[in-house]
This record gives sequence, structure tokens and C-alpha cells, in this order.
Amino acid sequence: MTDKHILITGGAGYIGSLLTSELLRQNYRVTLLDSLLFGGESILPFLSHPNFHFIKSDVTEPRAVRDAVKKDWQIPDAVIHLAGIVGFPACQAVGRQVAWKYNVEATKTVYGQAADLGVERFVFASTYSNYGLSEDGKPVTEETPLNPQSLYAETKIAAEEYLLAQKDSPCAPLLFRFATLYGISPRTRFDLIVNQFVLEAFIKRQLVIYQRGYSRSFVHIRDVARGVIMGLEAGQDKIRGQVFNLGTENGNYSKNDIVGFVLKRMPETVVEYKDLTFGGDMRDITVSFEKIRRVLGFETTLTVDDGVREVLFALKSGLIKDPTDDRYRNAQFIVQ
Repeated sequence: MTDKHILITGGAGYIGSLLTSELLRQNYRVTLLDSLLFGGESILPFLSHPNFHFIKSDVTEPRAVRDAVKKDWQIPDAVIHLAGIVGFPACQAVGRQVAWKYNVEATKTVYGQAADLGVERFVFASTYSNYGLSEDGKPVTEETPLNPQSLYAETKIAAEEYLLAQKDSPCAPLLFRFATLYGISPRTRFDLIVNQFVLEAFIKRQLVIYQRGYSRSFVHIRDVARGVIMGLEAGQDKIRGQVFNLGTENGNYSKNDIVGFVLKRMPETVVEYKDLTFGGDMRDITVSFEKIRRVLGFETTLTVDDGVREVLFALKSGLIKDPTDDRYRNAQFIVQ
């Protein structure tokens, strides 16, 4: 039982909607702030929950966080900042000015309001994309020099630098660099590798794979929600000004490995391999998650095979209406 109050920006999105569900299940109070760019269907099940409060707002607004706090609820114990232009393709689609406005300047605005309100903890969603290419082939750690290969990573690094400069503030920053997510949530995405491969194999019975040998790191969205909550519950001495890679070494796979998991479930799929030598998302890295295990005791519970099975079941069962709709893809929907 807890009486803690958490405010989530971008809470109707892929991570936020699932995280909200889990926090409510654990008796947290949740204030959710979202512009509803991708719609609000993902949060409809929460509207009648006594510990849930929603306000439609844009994180670039100078009073968005202050105005979101319900008058008869206590100041949030933590702000989880998920809102932004998420992913390499989406940032490329909107351009540098808009991406910087939402991913960097809005982060400063949200953090400033949280600090002014007296919020004690600020959790920031970052990405392992910040590491870019691994120069020596060794697993990257939180201490590895950052090597951004995309506008998305550049914006996340700039926001990280600002937050880490606030580490001695009463509002303690905690940064998570998420691996590539997969799995079903109330607002599922099909522009993430595992989910995308399953969908394409299911619909087209065909996969076209670029950069087949490039390595990435993958983590189930439910494990991400668990890891974030562990960050909320850890002592301030463990999280203040800290960066954690969030995932598992057991999720370090090449694209070709992911194809193997898909073929296990849909062996009739035809696979075509192509080379891409420039442009696109050129990340090629494996990641160490030793720090989050050691400091927070975090271990994942789900595998890529679990995710493939879960997504395929949702598609076969018709649980997701029109999964080819652009609303399940950040970049395509944003540019409409």
C-alpha cells in the first residue's frame, strides 16, 4: 500500500499507458498529462479510477505541470517525463527545430516546474541510441562516451546534460536509457523492430531486412515499467544524478536473430536481405546492464520470444483494430 502521487507526462503513450496501469494497480495516485496526439483510447479504462487524474495539455506550455496538479491532492512525489518526439524517424520527420523544442526545451520547462513545486524526484526517459556505434565492439556502459548517430539521440543527450547539471537540486534527476522496446501496451506501436517484424510477417508473409548483422538491445515494455517503478522506490542516495541502462544482456541480438524468433512462430515467412550503407538508423551496439542489476536489483522477466508470441496472439485474435493504421507508428502519424 502506498499513498505516493506520481505525475506522468506523455502518459497516454506506449510506455505511459502501461506504466499508469501498473502504478494504479500498486495503489499509487497518478496524474497523467498528455496532448493526446495519438488519441486517448489508451487511458479510457482509468477514467473512473479514484486514484487517477487526467489533464490534456502540451509539455511546452509554461504552466502545464503546475496546472495539472489536482487541488485536493498532495504535490507529486515524482514526475516521470515521457513526453516528446520519440524515435529517429519521428525526429527526422518534424525537423531539428521542432524536435529540439519538444525533447530539450520542454524537458527544461517540465523540470523547472517540478522543482518549483517541490517535487523530490524527476525520472527522465532517455535512450541507448545515445551510444551510437560501438567503436571497439565491447558492450557499452553508462560511462561509455556518447556517439549520437541521429537527431533523436542528439536531443536526448542535450536533455540529459541539462538534467545531470541539476544533480544537487532538491529535485533529484534519475535518467533511464531504455533499450529498444517490444510488446503490447494500451497504445501499441508497430514501428519498433520486434513488433514491426511480427506484423509484417503476419500480414505480408514476407520480411525485408536491412543491416541484418547489426546488433541492438531489446527489452519488454512490462519490464521497463517494472524498472521505472524500482527507480521510484529506491533511496535517493541510489538514484540522484544517476544514469541507468534499462534492459538485459539476454536481449542483445542482431536483426537476424530477431528474424529467427519470428520464423520460429511463422516458418512460412519469406525473408529478403538488403544492404543499407548510408542513411537510416545505423546503430550497431551491445549494451551492459550490470549497473542497474547491482544498484537497483533489476532483472528482466520476459524475453523476445515472449514478445513475439504476445504480439502474434494479439494480431491473430483481432485484439488490435487495423494494426496497419499510421497511428501505431510515430513518424507516419505525426506528419499527417
